[in-house]
Amino acid sequence: MSALQTSSSDVPTLLVKIFGKDRPGITAGLFDTLAAFSVDVVDIEQVVTRGRMVLCALVTEPPTGFEGELRSTVHSWAESMKMQAEIISGIGDNRPRGLGRSLVTVLGHPLTAEATAAVAAKITKAGGNIDRIFRLAKYPVTAVEFAVSGVKTAPLRTALVTGAAALGVDVAVVDAGLYRRAQRLVVMDVDSTLIQDEVIELFAAHAGCEEEVAEVTAAAMRGELDFEQSLHARVALLAGLDASVVDKVRAEVRLTPGARTLIRTLKRLGYQVGVVSGGFTQVTDDLQERLGLDFAQANTLEIVDGRLTGRVTGEIVDRAGKARLLRRFAAAAGVPLSQTVAIGDGANDLDMLNAAGLGVAFNAKPVVREAAHTAVNVPFLDTVLYLLGITREEVEAAETHDEQ
Repeated sequence: MSALQTSSSDVPTLLVKIFGKDRPGITAGLFDTLAAFSVDVVDIEQVVTRGRMVLCALVTEPPTGFEGELRSTVHSWAESMKMQAEIISGIGDNRPRGLGRSLVTVLGHPLTAEATAAVAAKITKAGGNIDRIFRLAKYPVTAVEFAVSGVKTAPLRTALVTGAAALGVDVAVVDAGLYRRAQRLVVMDVDSTLIQDEVIELFAAHAGCEEEVAEVTAAAMRGELDFEQSLHARVALLAGLDASVVDKVRAEVRLTPGARTLIRTLKRLGYQVGVVSGGFTQVTDDLQERLGLDFAQANTLEIVDGRLTGRVTGEIVDRAGKARLLRRFAAAAGVPLSQTVAIGDGANDLDMLNAAGLGVAFNAKPVVREAAHTAVNVPFLDTVLYLLGITREEVEAAETHDEQ
């Protein structure tokens, strides 16, 4: 039975730190060296940055009388590998992490030292301790993840998300735990989120009524019309348009950069993905088929005798409707609402963003950014993957595997 098994946390331990130029065989060599002294491994941590390694091993103290020899042997081995060694005596394991564990993802384009310092200071001020830091991606944005303990997730999120935009970064704070890797449902808005366009404006361009549609949209933005009123007013302007325009609009739709990568990666991981839109099924049905989406719901333009009537049919997808559909999709997917992610940019997405376990405002207006759980202010939709703890290397490895 080992010394670690026969005693409590007050067992004498040694922290062995090796640092220098990284090369194959360092980790194996260190533990081969330590194995000669019958020590048990308590903890290991290794970091490699720009080819420089820091390897830390926390081990039990060797049998009485052998510590000096262990120290001498480790230093000699390190010197032979052109590395440096430091050995510190102590008692027990690492101190227990504080209650309340969260993962803080910070996105920067670029990520400045000033912003990083500000985030770290806010974590400390909120009562949190940074246990580990890990880089998730270096392009198209720099994404790093902080493992934080000692403070509950909700107050930490409030402390960090507030003012993040002024620092030039996006910050997401989620509970740490196994659920992060569990199956999830991701539901997106379509116009100006999944795609770069506003579908009603594409139809209006073919009908020659872009200015009129823009005026109705502006009235809705001013609060003079609610979404349903503005929808009916704008669709009425399309009356008489030949139905053949649907194919033209589908061809004009431009996916947001990173949209395919986001969806493809989520599907590989077993996530289910859906869209809800205040736009039209004539476009979302096509997107569902092209992208392999599990769910899609939008308003439907009425077509009679080959022409648009200027009316919509069926259930209206408005602000409340989007939240309702999120819940419906989650029930159909067998995923609890807490395991859903919603992504959107407009005020009519707010109910959906707030109902989801994680609401992401994507290049959204200030009122939406302030109300959502987190915001992404770079034009790459696949950066949402980093908020889920998925690294760029994992995305690229999956892409390469599929090509082979």
